[in-house]
Amino acid sequence: MTKSVHHWIAGRTVEGTSGDWGPVTDPATGEVTTRVALASAADVDEAVAAARAAYATWGTSSLAQRTAVLFRFRALLDAHRDEIAALITAEHGKVHSDALGEVARGLEIVDLACGITTQLKGELSTQVSTGVDVAAIRQPLGVVAGITPFNFPAMVPMWMFPLAIACGNTFVLKPSEKDPSASVRLAELLTEAGLPDGVFNVVHGAKPAVDRLLEHPDVAAVSFVGSTPIARYVHAAASANGKRVQALGGAKNHMLVLPDADLDAAADAAVSAAYGSAGERCMAISAVVAVGATGDALVEKIRERAEKVKVGPGTDPDSEMGPLITREHRDKVASYVTGAAAEGCEVVLDGTGYRVEGHEGGHWIGLSLLDKVPTTARAYQDEIFGPVLCVLRAETYEEGLALVNASPFGNGTAIFTRDGGAARRFQLEVQAGMVGVNVPIPVPVGYHSFGGWKDSLFGDHHVYGNDGVHFYTRGKVVTTRWPDPAEAPAGIDLGFPRNH
Repeated sequence: MTKSVHHWIAGRTVEGTSGDWGPVTDPATGEVTTRVALASAADVDEAVAAARAAYATWGTSSLAQRTAVLFRFRALLDAHRDEIAALITAEHGKVHSDALGEVARGLEIVDLACGITTQLKGELSTQVSTGVDVAAIRQPLGVVAGITPFNFPAMVPMWMFPLAIACGNTFVLKPSEKDPSASVRLAELLTEAGLPDGVFNVVHGAKPAVDRLLEHPDVAAVSFVGSTPIARYVHAAASANGKRVQALGGAKNHMLVLPDADLDAAADAAVSAAYGSAGERCMAISAVVAVGATGDALVEKIRERAEKVKVGPGTDPDSEMGPLITREHRDKVASYVTGAAAEGCEVVLDGTGYRVEGHEGGHWIGLSLLDKVPTTARAYQDEIFGPVLCVLRAETYEEGLALVNASPFGNGTAIFTRDGGAARRFQLEVQAGMVGVNVPIPVPVGYHSFGGWKDSLFGDHHVYGNDGVHFYTRGKVVTTRWPDPAEAPAGIDLGFPRNH
């Protein structure tokens, strides 16, 4: 081991009290390169206490002070984007260009947070009744927490904390212990930008750290991104403890390809969206629904393209797809392919035997393509979170739509067609939170909100955009009357107040 990653509490690194450490591997080699401190409940309490103390002044600081810090942070983040991308590649395994894209999308939310003055300007109605004005304002919650996944160690935290602290909250982040370095580097840059100590804190760990955040009486709200079973657990536990919760779960994103679609464009999109970041994206297209007679031609075009994708270390500029995060995850993903034929799938491409010369210990798996997949197959029912694309067949638009809507997930979906009427029907009829029309990965821009339906979201708020601002603030309505000194007292009136 050459490196240790500690917690970040009150503006400094803290080793913690548990004495427990977790391994962090380089997915391209399988070697343990780092150890990360795992938090005890006492460590979480220390981070929450630091955040609570900082809230006393940060929560009442001016918008000008908050945005000044965020503008400086944005400049530092931009200047260090290559460095942060390199940390992501080293611990997650995704190729450097993909890691740079992750940082860029996180920057979008920082941009939004820098303009928080507009989002928090409130409303005023004058003379709602004689001499009476009403104002609506939004105020911060206090200490809020974020629990984030391994697949976007920089971007997903930036979906949360920039808006949270811009709104006046203080923040405790519990990132994935599988790739923790990016989150600590973000904390260092925030401190360099002038963020007061304790406003942003990072604690690493597993379930004990998560459970303490969910039950801690000083944590007002919890944001989570991860699998559906854990999202459901986080939502139930945090809600039971009186917290506001947004918990984003898993996905099985479908792409409906109609007979009039440009099949070359659809095949390009399917390969890019299914295999980018080795399929470890909650917005990955993992199921293509080919309508009518398009199936055979579309599958052949996908196969031709998939066979040409170069899989290798994320540090290699020629690599287009890197390894999976852990060997255990690699083996689980492979099991869906090796068992596919027995479940009625046609295995067009089997990437389970893929190896990279000189990196034999890496967590490698090649691109896999399954055709004519029945809805009963595990590869279709489960969120695989790896480079496995399922192709299903439907005779009509209606049959394809029904198949998409029957899924328990409703994160993102896409339709490929030249027919504007069909596209309009789809965007209104499909049961998913994010829809792409000839766009395979419809991740909204920062000033809209990200979130799914059904088992892909637990809670009422999506992340970032207007939903993010509303999640991290609560409304207050102030009714004001300043009577004229010369006005006679109104006297006692026990009737219900009426405006006049």
